[in-house]
Amino acid sequence: MIGRLALVSALLLTACRAPAVTPYADAGRATPGDEIVVCGERFATGAPVVLWFEEPRYDAYSTEPRFADDGPRGLRYRPGRRVDDEHLAARVAARGWTRNTLADAVDLFVLHYDVCGTSRTCFEVLHDRRELSVHFLLDIDGTIYQTLDLVDEAWHARQANPRSIGIEIAQIGAYPREESEPLETWYIHEDGGVRLQVPFRYGDGGVRTPHFLGRPARRERITGEIQGEKYEQYDFTPEQYDSLVKLTATLARVFPHLELDAPRDASGAVRTDALSDDELRRFRGILGHYHVSEDKRDPGPAFDWEAFLAAARAR
Repeated sequence: MIGRLALVSALLLTACRAPAVTPYADAGRATPGDEIVVCGERFATGAPVVLWFEEPRYDAYSTEPRFADDGPRGLRYRPGRRVDDEHLAARVAARGWTRNTLADAVDLFVLHYDVCGTSRTCFEVLHDRRELSVHFLLDIDGTIYQTLDLVDEAWHARQANPRSIGIEIAQIGAYPREESEPLETWYIHEDGGVRLQVPFRYGDGGVRTPHFLGRPARRERITGEIQGEKYEQYDFTPEQYDSLVKLTATLARVFPHLELDAPRDASGAVRTDALSDDELRRFRGILGHYHVSEDKRDPGPAFDWEAFLAAARAR
């Protein structure tokens, strides 16, 4: 990971203040808390959050594969080692950052879907195979996994990286009608509607909620255009929307330049295409990955932008 040095190097003069709060519980606690870490400080979200040094340790700081054949290797934080606020703040302070400095640098939140279906598979693909990173993973049950302090730049959205926070939302994605076989594999129709089904080969998928029964927020398959092409997709789960809203509202409080809106066209609708370099340079707020890159389609046509933004503003 690298710091956001390009935007704020002249401002890096003082250290992050260690907050006067109770230290974290030992790594590997049984139930998730609700706090994210920003510049070594904790901020409550109201959503279930698992940090990078807690089980299952989706740690973007690690230098070795998380899912190596012989088990986890290269982890910075090992079970039984206490990780408290003083430790986190000291790591940030050693590099000269402050939360105010970071708040001046960050003004974008980029939404991805992972095309992996669950956060466990996403971390394996992103970290172990592709050597990329993202700040948050959002699993199908609404659990948020933070993989690194937001003071660190993640490699998830090309030119937007220095200004942005990124999240990978667990979902198999959107497809042209003639290529929609993954939707048939991951969703089944039954009397109660449409149900999300993790394929047998993934076991429990690493989902934290035992026997989680996931359903898309809207029953019907959604069809829409992204980058001028038509795609089909099922909606995200209500649990994912709920956690995403709570996380987004928290980020907007921490980062005052992060506006709770998405790019819009002349009619006022959320755009479904990529921004030009100049438009991206001037925009501050919430982006889909497809707003950043012309070759991307996530979070897809089923993502309910207006309901999501309205709920985030209401918090």
